[in-house]
Amino acid sequence: MINQNQRSILLYSIPLLTLSIPLIAMQFTREVKWTFSDFLIMGILLFATVFTIDFVLKKFKTLKPRLILVTGIVVLLLLVWAELAVGIFESPFAGR
Repeated sequence: MINQNQRSILLYSIPLLTLSIPLIAMQFTREVKWTFSDFLIMGILLFATVFTIDFVLKKFKTLKPRLILVTGIVVLLLLVWAELAVGIFESPFAGR
């Protein structure tokens, strides 16, 4: 069984591993072009998500609220990520 400290270390290593993917890809292809601000914004987003998930896992002891809240947090992360990447929620009236 994994203890709370091991779980936290595992959770907080996920953003580092995720951010290393575009960093490594930039070394091999010109298709990936991240700037420092891209890494900063995504790092803040990922670490805030992991912090919130870690908080939920420490605060709630039963499976149902954990599952509901963590699912909601991940969905929110994906929506914000999609908005930042391609602007899926852009108003059809923007720029008029």
